[in-house]
Amino acid sequence: MIYLKLFWSFLQIGLFSFGGGYAAIPLIRDQIVVKHTWLSMSEFTDLITISQMTPGPVAINSATFVGIKIAGILGAVVATFGCIFPACIVVTVLAKLYLKYRTMDMLQGVLATLRPAVVAMIASAGVSILLTAFWGADQIGPLAQTSWTMVILFVICLLLLRIRKMNPIAVMVLAGVLKLAVAAGQRYLL
Repeated sequence: MIYLKLFWSFLQIGLFSFGGGYAAIPLIRDQIVVKHTWLSMSEFTDLITISQMTPGPVAINSATFVGIKIAGILGAVVATFGCIFPACIVVTVLAKLYLKYRTMDMLQGVLATLRPAVVAMIASAGVSILLTAFWGADQIGPLAQTSWTMVILFVICLLLLRIRKMNPIAVMVLAGVLKLAVAAGQRYLL
């Protein structure tokens, strides 16, 4: 039964995650944290981090990780297949239709209409991860419970990306090193 749940959950994610990896994050969170409680919000944040660090799309990496955690190797295969199956079918059908009707104004209108929804889903994922980083799994709490270390790291990374135009991968590595240094310093002081 767990294999069917994994397949069905990631089939839905694969079917409705228009716009790529970041747009899929709210759907993934809804399925694995809220609906099935396979992961906590803290584990979900770690999952997104790991999915970003490994090659491949976020949804597929998430499916593989959750599948292994819940049902072993076979769970990973089932969840990953559930995630990619809709894309294989949809892309094949859309490619044929697009080649046939690509000059139609209505098709161009539909594509233009989908763009704001994709941007909103990406923004929702970013805000959700930001809130978890600043206030933990409880989301927004009192100012005293704010993780000021994470806020400062966020501001530093934002400045490096926007003002210094630093490579995003270098900023991610630097943020990880800084967080480890802060954690080691806090551990040493305690």
